[in-house]
Amino acid sequence: MSDQSAAADVDVDLRQLFASLARNWLRILVITLLVTGLAFAFAWLATPHYKATTQLKIQLSESAYTRPAGTNEDDKPVLDAEGVATEVQVISSSDILKQVAADLKLGDKPEFNYALGMSPVTRLLVIAGLKSDPEEIPLEERVLTKMRDKLNVYGVEKTRVIAVEFSSEDPQLAADIPNAIAKAYLAYQADAKTKSNAAATAFLGPEIDDLQKQVRDAEAKVAAFRSAQSDLLMGGNNSVLATQQLSELSTELSRVRASRASAEATAERVRQALQNGGSLDAVPEVLSSDLIQRLRERQIELRTNIADLSTTLLDNHPRLRAMRSQLADLDGQIRNEAQKIMRGLLTQAQTAKARENQLISDVNKLKAASSRAGEEQVQLDALQREANVRRQQLESYMASFREVSSRKNYLPVDASVFSEARVPSEPYFPKLVPIVGAALVGSLLLMSVITLLQELFSGRAMRPAPGARFERIEQVAMSAMSAPVVHPEPAPEVVEVDDQPTTVESELVPEPEPAPSVLEGAAAAGSEPQAEPVRSSLGEIDVEKAAEKLIASGAARAIFVSPEGDEAAASAVLVAREVSDAGLRVLLLDLTASGAASRPMLDSGLFPGITNLLASEAQFSDVIHADLYSDCHVVPVGTADPVRAMRAADRLPIIMQSLTTAYDLVIVECGPADAQGISRLVGDSTEVFMSMLQADDEVAQAAVELIESGYPDLTLVTPIGHETPGNPVPGRRSAA
Repeated sequence: MSDQSAAADVDVDLRQLFASLARNWLRILVITLLVTGLAFAFAWLATPHYKATTQLKIQLSESAYTRPAGTNEDDKPVLDAEGVATEVQVISSSDILKQVAADLKLGDKPEFNYALGMSPVTRLLVIAGLKSDPEEIPLEERVLTKMRDKLNVYGVEKTRVIAVEFSSEDPQLAADIPNAIAKAYLAYQADAKTKSNAAATAFLGPEIDDLQKQVRDAEAKVAAFRSAQSDLLMGGNNSVLATQQLSELSTELSRVRASRASAEATAERVRQALQNGGSLDAVPEVLSSDLIQRLRERQIELRTNIADLSTTLLDNHPRLRAMRSQLADLDGQIRNEAQKIMRGLLTQAQTAKARENQLISDVNKLKAASSRAGEEQVQLDALQREANVRRQQLESYMASFREVSSRKNYLPVDASVFSEARVPSEPYFPKLVPIVGAALVGSLLLMSVITLLQELFSGRAMRPAPGARFERIEQVAMSAMSAPVVHPEPAPEVVEVDDQPTTVESELVPEPEPAPSVLEGAAAAGSEPQAEPVRSSLGEIDVEKAAEKLIASGAARAIFVSPEGDEAAASAVLVAREVSDAGLRVLLLDLTASGAASRPMLDSGLFPGITNLLASEAQFSDVIHADLYSDCHVVPVGTADPVRAMRAADRLPIIMQSLTTAYDLVIVECGPADAQGISRLVGDSTEVFMSMLQADDEVAQAAVELIESGYPDLTLVTPIGHETPGNPVPGRRSAA
C-alpha cells in the first residue's frame, strides 16, 4: 500500500471525542473540586511569608571640596555591569551575613535554627537514624543556609542600583534583615578603605624616607662628578665651557678665513689693473683711499684748466706743457698709491693667514678637550637622570602620602541607601485567590485533556476516513469445516461493528464427520460446571476481514495462536502487513520456537530478537527490524539461549507495555500456545485470534480450551485464499 492511501484510512471523530467530556463530567467536576479544595486548604493553613526590599545606589560620593588636587569629575571610574555584579556578590558574602546574624541573634529563632523547632516525629526519626541530626551541623552554617534561602540580592537592569530582598515569617525581621545587610555592607566598604589607607600610609612612610636619602646621594654624586672628578665648567646656555669655546673659535676662524680671502682677492685685482694698465676706478678699495681721491680731484682740476687754456694757447705753450707735466705726475702718484694699497692688502692677507693658522691650532686643542668633556657629560647626564627619577618618585610618594594622611578622618563610601525596607503589612505568600483560581483552572484543563487523550487513545474517537478501502465488518456464517459456535441454544446476538449494532444469527451447523461429536463433547464439557453458559461468537474469517476488525476496534494488541504449527503462523504475518499497509504503525513479535513468523519477513533467522532482549544482550533499537515486503516492523525470536531468556519471562508484560506505547498495534504470534501461555501477553484492548488451515479436532479442541479459559471472543482466521506476490501461503503441515 502507498502512503497516500494509508493517510486517508482513519479520521478523528471530533463529535465523539468532545462528547467524552459530557459523559465524564461528573469525574471531571469531582476531581476539579477536590484539587481546588486542597489548594484552598493549603492557602488557608500555610504560614504567611512577608517580603521587604532595601535598595542601594552604587556611585562615587566624593565631594568637590574633598577631592584630591588635580582631579575632577571626569577622572572618576565608571562602574560597569561587571562592577555591579561584583558588589552583588560582596553583599551576599558569608562575612556580611554572619555579622547580621550575630547582630540580630538569628540563631535563637526557630525560623533560622530548625534544630529548635523539631517535632516529636522528627526527633524519633533522628533517634532511629532515619534522618540526619540537624544539631550535628554547626549553628552558624544552619543560620547561613536559611538566610541564603530567603535572601535575594540582584542588580536592577540597566542601572547601578542593587536590591536586597528578604522574606520571613516575621514582618519585622523581613524589614530589619535587609536594612542590617545594607548597613553592614556600607561598614564593610568603609572598613576596607580604612585598612587600605592604613596599609598605604605604612608603606609610603618608610619609602619616602628611603627615597629622600637616595635623592640626596644622587645629587651629591652629580655635584662631585661635575666639580672634582671631571672639571666640567659650564658656560652659557647650560653647555660645557670647552664646547662653548670651540663654537666661538670656529666662528672666529670662519670670519678670519673670509677676511683673508677678501684681502687676497682685492690685492689680485689691483695687481692685474696695474700690470695691464687698466683703470683703477673699478677697484673699490683704491677709490676709498683719501689720498687717491684728492689726487683725482687735482687731476680733474688740471684737465679742466688744460681744456680752458687750450682754447687760447697753443699746445707748446709753456703753461700748457707745465700742466700736462703735472697731470702725468698725478697719474704716477695714483699708481704708486695703488701699489701701496696692494701691498697693504697683501700684508693684511698674510696677517689673516697667520691668525687662521693660530685659530686652527686652538680649534684642534679644543676639539680634544670637547671630546673628553662629551664623554664626561654622558656620565654626568646619567647621574643627573637618576637623580631626577628619584626626585620625581619622591615627589609622587609625598603627594600620595599627603592625600592618604588627609583621608584619615574622612572616607567617602562608594554606595548609599536611598530606599530602606519598611515593615510589610500584607504577606506575599500565600495569595488565596490566585492559588485557588490557578488550581481550579489548571485541574479543570488537566482533567479535560486527560479525558480527551483517553478517548483518543482508546480508539472510540476514530472512524474510517471517507474513501477508505475497508468495507463494513460482518460476522461470517461458519461452514462445515469451521470451528463451532458453542451455545446452550440458538440465540440471536448483537455484534457491534463500526460502532453500529448488527444482529447476527449464530447457529450450530450439523457436522457430517466424527468431528462434531468431539466438538459437541468438548462444548458440553466446557458448559457443564458453569451456572451460566459461556456465550461466544466464533467465525472463520480471512486475512482482510481480520485486519478490518483490528482497525475498527482500535485494538492495541492482537494475540495469534497457531495450534497447527508453523504454516498457520502465516495468518499473523499477513494480517500485520495488511494493517501496516492501512497506515498504522504495526509491530510483529515472533514467539514461536522456530521463528516461523519472522523468517519470511527477514529472509534470515540470525537477527537479534526477543530472546536477546530478555537475556539483556540487546536493547529495543537492536531487536526491532523492518519487514522486507511492507512497512511493518518485526521482533524475531533472536539468537540468545532460550533457557536463559525464559528466566526473565516476567519481563514480558513490561516489554509488551513498552511496545504498545510506541506502536498503534502489536501482533504477537505465539505458535501452539495455550491460555496460560498467552496470559502474560494479554492487556487492555486485546484481540485473540486462532490461525487455522483446516478445521480438525486439534483446532476445535484448542478453540474450546481458549473459550473455557476466559477468551469467549476468540476469532478464527485462515490465510487460505489470500495470495501475496512473492510470499505465497504455505501448504498444510501437521503440527508437531
